[in-house]
Amino acid sequence: MASSVDVRRAGGRSVTPGDGVVSRHSFSFGSHYDPGNVGFGLLVVANDDVAEPHGGYPVHPHRDVEIVTWVLSGVLAHEDTAGHGGELAPGVVQRMSAGRGVRHSELATGAGARFVQMWVPPGASGAEPSYGQADVTAGLAGGGLVPVVSGLRRHAADVPVGLGQPAAAMHAGRLRGGDVVTLPSAPFVHVYVARGAADVETAGLLDEGDAVRFTDEGGRTVTARRDAELLVWEMHAAAG
Repeated sequence: MASSVDVRRAGGRSVTPGDGVVSRHSFSFGSHYDPGNVGFGLLVVANDDVAEPHGGYPVHPHRDVEIVTWVLSGVLAHEDTAGHGGELAPGVVQRMSAGRGVRHSELATGAGARFVQMWVPPGASGAEPSYGQADVTAGLAGGGLVPVVSGLRRHAADVPVGLGQPAAAMHAGRLRGGDVVTLPSAPFVHVYVARGAADVETAGLLDEGDAVRFTDEGGRTVTARRDAELLVWEMHAAAG
């Protein structure tokens, strides 16, 4: 695999306005289809959504997908037909494995919510639906990149939330201005600046909402220009 560095700016995203929610897509999604941008590595959806109070996504179905949700502001309420439910606030990570099929809803409470939702395929189809969430605030307080959702074998003993995809992990980082972190090594690495701004080695300055896709790379450094929140996917395979 040839090495590549592909920077994607926030302003280049497709936007879908909905009933009480506006979604900005990193990849082809819904009516927005680009055959050259259907995913990266195992990551097939990465949407940055802003929901009004009580806005979001009413009950709808999924199957055979691992859905990871990260809230940046507000509170998001989740319910599904497998009996799982919970409220997600900043610092709480959630994973829903749709398995052979599940219906769920995600609706903002209070003053609304901003959240990033990411999808990867499962390791095997037709599994029992499952759910996990964890408050990782304390782990992020020390800076650095922290694996918060993972199916990788090396994280099995201590990752807060498991993932039904054995070739992927999501790391989160809350950095202060000047902090430096090193990206994981993997065939596919996706870096999303959810808040703030950061200098990414060989990619340059990324502002809020920008992303970079690395192939066959590892060990690059990220320096926070100011307080920043990063979501980093480490992927050792590609979808399909």
